[in-house]
Amino acid sequence: QVQLVESGGGLVQPGGSLRLSCAASGRTFSGYAMGWFRQAPGKEREFVAGIRWSGGSTRYADSVTGRFTISRDFAKNTVYLQMISLKPEDTAVYYCASTNSRAALRVGVPIMTYEYDYWGQGTQVTVSS
Repeated sequence: QVQLVESGGGLVQPGGSLRLSCAASGRTFSGYAMGWFRQAPGKEREFVAGIRWSGGSTRYADSVTGRFTISRDFAKNTVYLQMISLKPEDTAVYYCASTNSRAALRVGVPIMTYEYDYWGQGTQVTVSS
């Protein structure tokens, strides 16, 4: 069983930055993909960014491309989401997720919530002046 714990959320002014962390433990494999999703009040959970653990290929939602960067640290078993130029519309609970589904990983980085098997508890990001 894979366990994921997010941290780094908080309150920030528009234009500010935050760095989210997701520490993984338990049964993990090099074939896994890691993803960040977010969910705002009254909206569906949406894909933000993802990365293949071994290959390092990445994928981003159009709304965050150029502002967010996903990366991973092999030694610390941790994936990061560096967020800059934050906007009020970025306000949401951010979730870390992982998957080892052969079908989902066949063509790259999965982007659908149902393609991911394990989820963290979420961390709140609020962008407001």
